[in-house]
Amino acid sequence: MPTAPPVTAKRPPAAERVYAHVKDGVLHRRYEGGTLLTEGGLAEAVGVSRTPVREALLRLEAEGLLKLYPKKGALVLAVSAQEIADVVETRLLVEKHAVAKAVPAPPRLLARLEGLLDDMRRQAAAGDLAAVSVSDRAFHAEIVRSAGNLILSRLYDQLRDRQLRMGVAAMHAHPDRIDRNHAEHAEILAALRAGDAQRAVDIIDQHISWVRNLAQGDER
Repeated sequence: MPTAPPVTAKRPPAAERVYAHVKDGVLHRRYEGGTLLTEGGLAEAVGVSRTPVREALLRLEAEGLLKLYPKKGALVLAVSAQEIADVVETRLLVEKHAVAKAVPAPPRLLARLEGLLDDMRRQAAAGDLAAVSVSDRAFHAEIVRSAGNLILSRLYDQLRDRQLRMGVAAMHAHPDRIDRNHAEHAEILAALRAGDAQRAVDIIDQHISWVRNLAQGDER
């Protein structure tokens, strides 16, 4: 009986590969704000023609990560103070509501948050700030999802890329905040374990607001 040929994974379309390459580079700061990306350079880096590069860059411009300049390339946009303020305001509205609803917290949520807290501790010790930022966002997303409001969860998920980019940038600029962030995450978890909704809300407010304070030149 003839054997079936091995199943091989289908490669994503060329434009999708370029999109993923550039977006990952921007979010994890391999492509810093102010970097000019060229079609030719990206085509060579990903191993595709220029046509899918243009398609991917248009998509990233629509997401607010790049600004296209005809015949020159694409400029990686820096995170603006206004963008930070807008994201922080939205996060505060969603997360303070969600953490209050999370009390009394189910054991599954508490266990998941404890696991993410451990992940962040290991990642910080290894100096992997991008991974810390991903786990940080997951910690907060778990609390938001626990509120059981699908509309709020989707809204929060739409902020994912902006949060990730800001989180990595903030940790690189203020490495001393990493230990403090970890302590505040532990305090949020402790408040949820204790069933203290007001304490959890207060810590969330303090924890998120520092990013806005940095953007306004008022670190606290």
